[in-house]
Amino acid sequence: MTALPALDPARTALVLVDLMDRIVALPLEPRKGSEVLEAAHGLAAAFRSAGAPVVLVRVERPGVAEQPPGSGLVPGLHAQGDWEIVKRTIGAFQGTGLDARLREHGVGTLVFGGIATNLGVESTARAAGDLGYDLVFVEDAMSALTGAEHEASVRLDFPRLGTVACAAEVRFAHG
Repeated sequence: MTALPALDPARTALVLVDLMDRIVALPLEPRKGSEVLEAAHGLAAAFRSAGAPVVLVRVERPGVAEQPPGSGLVPGLHAQGDWEIVKRTIGAFQGTGLDARLREHGVGTLVFGGIATNLGVESTARAAGDLGYDLVFVEDAMSALTGAEHEASVRLDFPRLGTVACAAEVRFAHG
């Protein structure tokens, strides 16, 4: 693994995928939803403090009159100034305007966390890579339905798409 260089807060956004009550409550591996949330809160606080955008993605099922209980973001996750993106597919770019909004703000690097590692996070990251963004995956800020699925993404797929790091390695350049 290569060391994660200091990030430029003017060009970097945090993207947290599907941190909703009904998803965080699922039996997850290799870490519980509460552990993912703890890491996500720490990352979000660091990004907000640096003036970098925090993008909170949540999914809504298309074609239903009412969303299932627990379909909102986990209470306390959203802070003033955060961007809430509602997706209706596995990834967060299709039909959401996310790419245009990131480009408007000069963002070129995306830092990822969320649930599930191999579904919402990976699908969003693959689309981001196709769009030319530099990608950072915060391994300890994500989890999946099985440990094997999480490991396949972080050990096999993510290193081919970007940099895999832990939350403690995410830092911003100053000055």
